[in-house]
Amino acid sequence: MRALSQEPGEVDLAERYAYPAGTTWLRANMVASLDGAAQRDERSGGLGNAADRHLFLLLRGLADVVIVGAGTVRSEGYGPVKRSEGWDGVRDGRTPVPPIAVVSRTLDLDFDAPIFTEAQVPTIVLATATADPVRLKAARERADVIIAGKDSLDFSVAVQELAARGHRRLLCEGGPGVLAQVVAAGLLDELCLTLSPVLLGGRPVRILNGPPVPVPPEMALADALQDEEFLFLRYTRNR
Repeated sequence: MRALSQEPGEVDLAERYAYPAGTTWLRANMVASLDGAAQRDERSGGLGNAADRHLFLLLRGLADVVIVGAGTVRSEGYGPVKRSEGWDGVRDGRTPVPPIAVVSRTLDLDFDAPIFTEAQVPTIVLATATADPVRLKAARERADVIIAGKDSLDFSVAVQELAARGHRRLLCEGGPGVLAQVVAAGLLDELCLTLSPVLLGGRPVRILNGPPVPVPPEMALADALQDEEFLFLRYTRNR
């Protein structure tokens, strides 16, 4: 066991969190309390600080697409991605902002909401072939729809289709149900985890909300940063 080394001064986060070149890479960004809660007052945003928010926005800038579940869109009040400070140079040669890809089996979405009507780059909807035809028609009028799976969403197909559209640097913001499916499918390459210095108790949702993972991926610690009492951990999958 050894102490983490303290580097003097600020680190270059854009360099530290740069995606590997020449490959499709799926990164997740999550936050949790010390006792494993992924939400506070039913929102993940209640656990972070200013540095966590800064990193959240930077990771969006580095990504080609942001994947998020429909439940998180509703509970967190998601709108379209907007350009942020600190993005200078990180999106050269790409669209001004990454699109959001909403995971929704039932298509229970408000297609008149800003996430669809005010997006600089068309929002993507990841749906199934058995979705309600009326809802599917409404989705296609407002979004770029990708059919990935028949009765349930096949995340392997979704990732392949996104990569075929040029979205190879993927960022998953959850929620915990979506992330559990991504991990179960063996698709998670990297986990960025903000550890919030609070103890909440109760029976909270964890960052993975699903059945036990059949083959748990082994992760290697790639980075550990600190701001105030918060830890910012980055793990990559052992291959």
